[in-house]
This record gives sequence, structure tokens and C-alpha cells, in this order.
Amino acid sequence: MNAPFAVRSSLRIRAVSDELLVAPSLERRRLQCYLALMLGDMVAMLCGFGTAGYLYRGYEGWFDALTRGQVLLPIFLTVALYNGSYSTAALRESWIGIMRVQLALVLSFAAVIFVAFFTKSADEFSRASFASGAIATSFLLLWARLQMRAVVRWRCGENVTNELVIDDGGPRIEIKGVIRVSAAAMGLKPNVNDPHALDRLGLVLRNIDRVIVSCPHDRRADWALMLKGANVDGEVLDDEVARLGAQGARVAGGHGLLLISAGPLGLRDRAIKRLFDVTFAGCAIVALSPLLLLTALAVKLGDGGPVFFVQRRMGRGNRFFDMYKFRSMTVAQADSDGNVSASKGDQRVTRVGRFIRSTSIDELPQLFNVLIGDMSLVGPRPHAIGSQAGSKLFWEVDLRYWQRHCLKPGLSGLAQIRGFRGATDSESDLISRLQSDLEYLEGWTILRDIKIVLLTMRVLVHHRAF
Repeated sequence: MNAPFAVRSSLRIRAVSDELLVAPSLERRRLQCYLALMLGDMVAMLCGFGTAGYLYRGYEGWFDALTRGQVLLPIFLTVALYNGSYSTAALRESWIGIMRVQLALVLSFAAVIFVAFFTKSADEFSRASFASGAIATSFLLLWARLQMRAVVRWRCGENVTNELVIDDGGPRIEIKGVIRVSAAAMGLKPNVNDPHALDRLGLVLRNIDRVIVSCPHDRRADWALMLKGANVDGEVLDDEVARLGAQGARVAGGHGLLLISAGPLGLRDRAIKRLFDVTFAGCAIVALSPLLLLTALAVKLGDGGPVFFVQRRMGRGNRFFDMYKFRSMTVAQADSDGNVSASKGDQRVTRVGRFIRSTSIDELPQLFNVLIGDMSLVGPRPHAIGSQAGSKLFWEVDLRYWQRHCLKPGLSGLAQIRGFRGATDSESDLISRLQSDLEYLEGWTILRDIKIVLLTMRVLVHHRAF
């Protein structure tokens, strides 16, 4: 009798387990995608160097270039593994993987040159062939990574991780792509004194990478204890964090502390951002100098007034600075405080001003603000003191407005590339761009700055620029 009973018990446990399985495992599929990305990168590198060598010296150059590619390959893979070229972020956002793998190529290329120089072996290979191979590899890596997006979607779907929201009577949270279950329907209870409740939760969390529990305040501590032993990234929803605008948490002296404001970027990040600003702004001023001179001449000849319009705006740390623009309005009607936003057909705008505003040329003198250090290439746009959304000053619409000033203001930002620019006729116009600015402040990376600068090129001419 014991054997049939054991069989029935086994079948019952298996049925319960199948019933509680809420998502298939993506871990093995992510590993397959990592290997596919790595294989694609290796093929791209060998093909890039081989093709460049063949075009340079025929079959002899092809074999020599492959040899150089094989020397570069292990260094490239080592750097790529360490800089996150094969990571969940690279699978989730293809442009992150592309930027990181390109950086790995540049660093490995520089390492080989460095070693060749100090070992005095640089004369043993063709510099032109090596450089052309690296350039060809760069383009092939870009192409290969773009093709791999289809492979990632095929293996993992739209989401490369399984995220679960357990609804236990708390506020409803909306996160794109999450799996949602009801604690009551699944029989999940935050009872750490019941091993069966712990086991049931463990069955539900199989194959889950991250779980969020939404529950009333009095059950949060119990859920926190349940999740600590669940071998999964667990979070408990607490709207007090959102109300305070907390950016992190820590425990000190037996007390829990929420980080509600962050100081400037770290020294390394500030140095990288400043180097990018100075390099790009300096090169842009040199490259655009003919356009700058012609615009200055056109503004001066237009009505004989000053070339530049200088307006006091608020920058980092809530401190004022003078921002430069090419003057686009008549001298008599220029609005130094920005109380009235320019509108379509605005009579204050000159004929030259209408053109330079619609093409964003009037903003180019702010490249000098970037060189001076008052502004950055990317950041929240600085606003005039008297700017209004509808009939209210910007900070009267939403007090979070002042949070924008923890970083230098920028020539462009997330709000601008999303189309939120021009006049703020209603409060919603300000809220849309404010949300984008606050999103930018959540976490700075040089890769995102580069992406924003590139995407800005698409919105220089805009229907809201008047």
C-alpha cells in the first residue's frame, strides 16, 4: 500500500508544481544569446581583418591579417567580458551592446599598439592593413549586433528577464512586460512560521529573476522576510519612497536612511563628461565657424542691432549664469525675463530670426557656454526666470522643477529629442519635459549622452521651433 500512496503523492506534488509555474526559465536562453553574440563578434573581427588584408595585398595579406586578428581577438574578448558587452543590459537594449562592443574594440586596438610600441615589433606588420582591419571590424560588429536583435527576440521574446508582480492588496503598479499574479488566487501568504507557505512561494518564484510585492503597510515586513530567502531579487512597493523622491537606501546605526538627494557626479564621471563637452564643443565651433560668422553678419545687417542676445538663466546648484544666443527678436521687443514665450507668427521675431529659430541656429552660441563651463552638451534645458506654463511660473506647476538644477543645463536633453520643446502653452507641456529631465537625472552615463547628441541631429528643425 505504501508504494501506490507514494506514487499518488508524487503525482500530486508534480501537478501542484506545474500549476504554480508562472514563467519558463530564461536563464539558459540568455546564455545562448550571450554565446551567439560572442560568436558573431568573433566572426565579425576575423572577417573584418581578413577582408581588409585581402583588399590590401591579396591572399598573402589575407593570411597576415587573420593572424593579426587572432592576436587581437583574446584581448578584445577579455575587455568585452569585463565592460558588459555580454550582459542583460546588452540583450535588452541593442544600442548599449553596440556602444560597449565598440569601446572594447578601441581599447583592445590601443592595447595592441601599446605593446607593439614597447616591444619594438611595430615594424613587423602593416599599419595601414591593421588600421583598415580595425575599421572594417567596427562596421561589421555594428551590422552583426543589429542582426542579433532578431536572435534575442526569438530566444527570449520581448523581455530578456522574468519580472513578477505579486498583488497582495497594495497599490497597483504598472511596469511594461511584467508577469502579474494575485496572492489570494495563488494561495500565497507572508507567513514565515509556515514552511508550506515558504515552499509554495518558492514554487511560484521558480524561473523568476525579479519580484515586486504590492501589499498593505502592515504586511511589508513579513513579505520582506519571505523574500530574503527566496534566492531572487525582491522588492516591496512603498509609495513613501516615491513621495520623498528617494534615490537609494542604507542602514546606519541601526536606522534605515533614504537617500533623497545626490551631490555632483563622481570625479571620474565629471572628468569624462567635461572632456566630452570640451572636445565636442571645441570641434563644433571650429567646424561651424563659417556658419557662425555668416549668421552674425546676417543678424547685424538685418536691423543693425547687437548680434547676441544675452539672457540670465538658472543653472547647476540654482545659480544664475548668462546664456548666449543669436538675437532673433527686435531690440525694442526683446524679452529679457522670458515672460512671454515665442509663438507662431510672433511679431517680435525678425525675418532672419525666424529662419535661425526654425533651424536651431540661434542656439549655437551656447557652445561657448559649454566651453566656459556654465553648460554641458547634454542636460536639462535652462529656462528664463519668468517662463510660464499656462498662467503659472514653472515651479508653481510642479515643485520638482528645482530638482533639474542638480546638473549643468544642456544644449539638448531627453525632453528635446522626444519633441518636448517650444512654447509651454499649458501646464501639461511643462510636465512632459519635466518628466524627461528627471528621468535623465536618475543615472548618468557617457553612452547616453552620446546617444542624445546623435539623436539631437534629427530634431534641429522642428515644427515647435518658432
